[in-house]
Amino acid sequence: TPDKSESLDGFNANFRICAVDRRQPKLFREVAVKQTPKFMVIACSDSRVCPTTVLGFRPGEAFVVRNIANMVPPPEQAMIYPGTSAAIEYAVMVLKVESIMVIGHSRCGGILALMTQKENVKRSVFVEDWIQIGLAARTAALKAAADQDLEQQCTMCEKESINLSLSNLLAFPFVHDAVMNGNLTLHGGYYNFVEGSFEYWLYGADGKTGAHSRF
Repeated sequence: TPDKSESLDGFNANFRICAVDRRQPKLFREVAVKQTPKFMVIACSDSRVCPTTVLGFRPGEAFVVRNIANMVPPPEQAMIYPGTSAAIEYAVMVLKVESIMVIGHSRCGGILALMTQKENVKRSVFVEDWIQIGLAARTAALKAAADQDLEQQCTMCEKESINLSLSNLLAFPFVHDAVMNGNLTLHGGYYNFVEGSFEYWLYGADGKTGAHSRF
C-alpha cells in the first residue's frame, strides 16, 4: 500500500501530464480566457464514472456537477440543496449551455442505499437525507420490478432516477423557458460499466422520453 507521500506524488504527476498539456497550446490559451461550454453534465460522484472520460470531453467543453446518485432536487427543495441548484442556474442563465445530460450508471451505491433504506433506521448523517430526492424513482422501480431480485430492482431504479432528475430539472422555470424557446435540450444517459455500454435518450418539454439509443 503506497504511503501518503507516494500517493501525492502520483497525483502531482497526473496533474502535470493532464493539465499542462504542451500538445494543445491553442486549447489552453482559449480556456485560460473564459469558459464557453455548450454542455452541462450532471453525474454521480462514483470514482468509476468520470463523465469527461465516458463522453470524451476536452477541457472547457462541459460544465460538470457530480453528487451522490446524480440527483437533481425539485425547485421547492432548491434552498435545502443549493449546491446542485446553483450550478444548474449558473449553467443555464450565465453560461447559456445548449444541452444538459443527466447520467446514471450501473451498481450505483447511492441507489442501493435508497433501495435498501429502512424506515426509522438512520445509517448516515447526510446521505440518507439526500437520497430522499429519489423516493419516487424507488416507488416506480419497486412497482415495475416487484417480482425481480434486488440487483434488477436497483438497475430499474438507476434508470428511473435519471428521468426523475430530468423531470425535476424541467420544473425549474428558467430551464423550462429555455427548453420551450428552443435554446436548451435535455438528455438522459445510462453508463453500464459492467457491460461496457452506454444508453442515451432525449427528454422532451412534455416530460416524455424519446427513443433510446444504445452504444
